[in-house]
Amino acid sequence: MKKFASEFKEFVLRGNVMDMAVGVIIGGAFTAIVTSLTDNIINPFITLITGGGTEVSGLVVPGTSIDFGAFISAIINFLIVALIVFMLVKSVNKLEETTAKLTGHQQEEAAPVPICPHCLEVVKEGATRCPHCGGEIPGGAKGSK
Repeated sequence: MKKFASEFKEFVLRGNVMDMAVGVIIGGAFTAIVTSLTDNIINPFITLITGGGTEVSGLVVPGTSIDFGAFISAIINFLIVALIVFMLVKSVNKLEETTAKLTGHQQEEAAPVPICPHCLEVVKEGATRCPHCGGEIPGGAKGSK
């Protein structure tokens, strides 16, 4: 039980989990704003275009519970939230890239991985035979890009 508690504490205190929690909270608040935008501004335009009543409920199929207006509102909500999240992620990535350039902490390129010339599988550096196909590698395996 002690091990479980310590693992849970380590998981919760990781930076990514805290960032995710903040993102979920802000996302919930932002979704309320977007819902208000669609309900109070965009839906009246849809109603005007479709000739419905005072609400988007003019897009309800009579005698059923099929409500195209609610579906259209949900799609518009999703598209607005997805666009904002995309722009936010793109700007954060750009900020991180710019910060890395300014501080000189650019990511180092991964060392080239040796590849067998016969079967194109990854082999260990310096191997003279491929463990996958058994083909001989003259001069030993060297890293390639």
